[in-house]
Order: sequence, then structure tokens, then C-alpha cells
Amino acid sequence: MNDNIDGNIGRRSPSGLRQFFGSILQMTKSPWGSGPGKGDDDGGKGGGDGKRPGPRNPWVTPDPIDINRGRKPRGPSALDELLRKGRGGFGGGGSGGGGQFNLGDSAKFWKWGVLAAAVLWVIFSSFHIVPPEKEGVVTRLGSYSRTVGPGVKFTWPAPIERIRLEDVRAIRTMAVGSPNATDENFVLTRDQSLVDLAYEVRWSVRDPELFFFQLADPEGTIREVAESSMRATVANFNLTDAIGPGRVEIEAQVQQRMQELLNQYRAGVAIQGIAIRQADPPSQVDDAFKEVTAALQERESAINLSRAYQQQVLERARGDTAAFDQIYEQYRLAPGVTRKRLYYETMENVLSNVDKTVVEARGVTPYLPLNEVQKRIPATPPAAATKGGE
Repeated sequence: MNDNIDGNIGRRSPSGLRQFFGSILQMTKSPWGSGPGKGDDDGGKGGGDGKRPGPRNPWVTPDPIDINRGRKPRGPSALDELLRKGRGGFGGGGSGGGGQFNLGDSAKFWKWGVLAAAVLWVIFSSFHIVPPEKEGVVTRLGSYSRTVGPGVKFTWPAPIERIRLEDVRAIRTMAVGSPNATDENFVLTRDQSLVDLAYEVRWSVRDPELFFFQLADPEGTIREVAESSMRATVANFNLTDAIGPGRVEIEAQVQQRMQELLNQYRAGVAIQGIAIRQADPPSQVDDAFKEVTAALQERESAINLSRAYQQQVLERARGDTAAFDQIYEQYRLAPGVTRKRLYYETMENVLSNVDKTVVEARGVTPYLPLNEVQKRIPATPPAAATKGGE
């Protein structure tokens, strides 16, 4: 094999030898091109002598070879074109910019972007829509400024001024104690008895300014005021009234007492009502008190029946009185006729339920016991009566 190579080399011309050794050198080079050196300053685009093209870039599609077997100048790859367009979109150099970043265009872009963000911030933080059922409390640098009503309202942009909306028409409910809870809410009555109470407090916001800034914990304050007012009110009632007929009066007094205390605290709250959901004795004596409650209900039922009978008798007496007045007026006009009519009506009412007949006529027995005669006649069977008729 070496003999063949030596023979081929000897038969080649000097130009052929140069091409032969050049092809060997190309085979020994890396496919990425030779390192930086003489004739390779173009980054691997030209050969070592500056005339012939260097090794092919594996990321670029090769161009057709011309007649002189030379390579055309390669265009930019798809990746380079994409990066160039990206730099151009952000103000960098385009086709004529040499890939350099344009600081003037970037500064202009950021200036308009910051200005647009500032305008949007002012618009969205300065104009507010307050619904009809709410009121807005405006604070300036954290302190109270004013209260605005429903509608479109304008404020200074945040964080200079902020607005907080509050529903002033909503009725809120707060439960104190629970009928289903294991913990009992005992309240002491006037007769030194205990009653387990569960009730609800209905309230609403009357003044948003006082509600937000006067009390640190408005709802907690309302709960404590409700408990203290209930204990102070129930202490004036005995156990029977607390679990029975006195509950309505207790609710009214608790509502009034709570409103007075909250007005003194300047809480900005209106108490709409109190509703007692449970008023039971302690569980240890619950059975006995149920019997007492049943007896009280029976007593109330008997009282109601007696009052109804009393009203009925009074109405009947009033009717009789009115009828007597009318009869008296007729008696004054015709005494004899009215007297006889009264006699007949009275005898009719008296004798209507008597089984005796009195006949006042001559030749007739004054007393005729018709009922006794009818009893003595034997009852004839229907069949016998029919046969006798035939």
C-alpha cells in the first residue's frame, strides 16, 4: 500500500501534490473549523489562505457550488435571523444595526410604558363606584377625611387617599349561646334561680365613621354589651316569667339597654331587635320544670276559657238589656196589649217543655193526661195492622 502511495505521489504534478496534502489537512481538521489564526479571522467562513472557503458550518445549509468549484457567501442561519428580529423588536439593531442594542429607542419605550402605567394607576385608584346600599369612608394618609354616599366618587390616587365601603342597610345577626351547644349560658334571675338562655342580636351600621374608627373591635363590643344587658334585665324577673310570659318584655328591655350603652360608646351601631331562642332551666332540673311549664300552660288555658265565658255572658246580658228597652217603649204606647203578649210568650216558653195539656173550656176535663193514654195503647205490629185492613 505504501508503494502505491509513493508511486502516486511521484506521478503527481506540484499542483496536484498541493491538492492532495490539502485534502489530508482538511480531513484532520475539526468539523467546527480551525481555531483562530491567520486567514481565519472571519470566524471559520474562509480558508487558511483567505481565498478558499473554510470548513462547512454544520448549522448552515450549504449553497450550490459554482462552475469554478468555489462556494458562495453563506447567508445567516434561521436561528441568527430569529435573534436579530428579537433584538430589533426591543430597540436593538436590525439588518443595518450590526446586532447592536439601541439605547435611545429603549429609553423612549420605557418612558412611555411608565407613563401609561401611571395613568392607569391614577384612573383605577381615583374613581370609585359606591352602590346604593353602601357608604364609603375616605381616609387620607390613614386618617379619616370624609364619608361619601352612593354614586361615582373621586379621590386622590392611592396611597394618598383610600376608600372603604360599608353596607349600612344590611341587618346582621349575632348569636349569643346556642340551643345545640354543650356549654350552657346561665343567667341568674330575681328569685336566685338559673336559666339557660340562647338569643340573637340583630344590628346594623348606622354611622360608618364611628364604626371603623371609634372601637377597636366593634363586633366583640356588641357581644359583650348584649351579654351584660341580658344579665342586668333578667335579674329583674323571676324564673317563671323568664321562661314564660315575660320573654317579650325582656327582649324589649334588652334592646333599649343595649342601644343606650352603644350610644355612650359612640359605636355607630343601631340595634334592630333581640330574639330569645331558648329559655330553659338547668338540665339537672329540666324534668321538674317541664312539669311546672305544663301546669302553667294549663292554668293559662283555664284562664282563657273563663275569660271567653265571661265575655259571652256579658254580651248576652247586653242583648237582653237592649231587648227589654225596646219592649218598654212598646209597653208605654199600649200597656194592655203588651202585657197580654208578654204573658202568652212567657207561658209558651214555660209550657213548651211540659208533657201536660191544660184546656180551659166548659164541658171538657180540665186535665187530660194524653201522654199516659198514649203509653197505655199497645203498639200494633205492622203485619197485624195490614191484615186487619184487608
